Amino acid sequence: MNQALSEIIPVLNAASNVLIATHVFPDADALGAQLALGNILRSRGKGVYLYSEEPAHYILEFLRGSDRLNIGLPGPNQFDCAVALDCGDDVRLGKAKEELLTIHPFVVIDHHTGHKNFGDVRWVDPGKSSTGEMVYELALAMGAEIDYDTAYCLYSAIVSDTGSFKYASTTADTLRIAGELVARGVKPAEISGKIFDNFTRNRLQLLQEVLSTLTLYEEEQLALIAVTSDLYVKTGTSAADTELFINYPRSLETVKIAAFIKEAKDYISVSLRSKGQYDVAQVARKFGGGGHRNAAGFKLPGQTMAEVRRDLLAELRTLLPAARK
Repeated sequence: MNQALSEIIPVLNAASNVLIATHVFPDADALGAQLALGNILRSRGKGVYLYSEEPAHYILEFLRGSDRLNIGLPGPNQFDCAVALDCGDDVRLGKAKEELLTIHPFVVIDHHTGHKNFGDVRWVDPGKSSTGEMVYELALAMGAEIDYDTAYCLYSAIVSDTGSFKYASTTADTLRIAGELVARGVKPAEISGKIFDNFTRNRLQLLQEVLSTLTLYEEEQLALIAVTSDLYVKTGTSAADTELFINYPRSLETVKIAAFIKEAKDYISVSLRSKGQYDVAQVARKFGGGGHRNAAGFKLPGQTMAEVRRDLLAELRTLLPAARK
């Protein structure tokens, strides 16, 4: 057992009422890990409060237990422990950040590079494929039973954050754990269908509009797509519907780095993906964000899309061989 786990387990064992949070606008890894940990702690006799700013988006409603999310925060003094999952930065906790951080001990479990340390007890391992993988290891170390619903959520978390096991973060341990979850009854085809083949007609129309913005730079090694808030109105969609869109420009044979610029009401957000040795996390950190070597992002308030595009392209070009000649 690693040092971090040996510190976290006594904290969780001693707690009676635990609040579990993840980052705002959670993806399948974040929400799957949150729901799974909730099941694990309930099986150990703990009171569990699954905190969220808003209900699960329809794309993630398939995750078993997603209807158990609690919207909003009661008095934080009701809890004797809190756990934050998949948060590389406390800002990602959202509007209730300050209140959440008054709960002690505050446990952090995360796998992002460039993690900005917060909380009382931390387990941060960028070598893990997903937070789901980490929660699975935590469950085994605690001697907790992993039932079907928990296995379902953990497999969903892992398959999502590894891009169906095709990202560089996939390890032998990742595949072994996935196999053990399948042995508990999880059906890979079912979950992959829920995550990757779940487009509505409106969402497909949005994808068509976004792909029409595709622009290639640096001898087609760098790809950029964008979405404006007007497009959401036009197609009857929301920002959550853009999940996985970044994979389309990344899939181009010549592309080494892909960027997706998204307009929101008060800020511009950017998702970055890369292949191989191209470290987009270092670019994200320059803009106040973070992530992994091949998957990162950031948000910028008070700037236009044109300004973000200009500054982002300048930074991304420095990563590419053609730009350094």
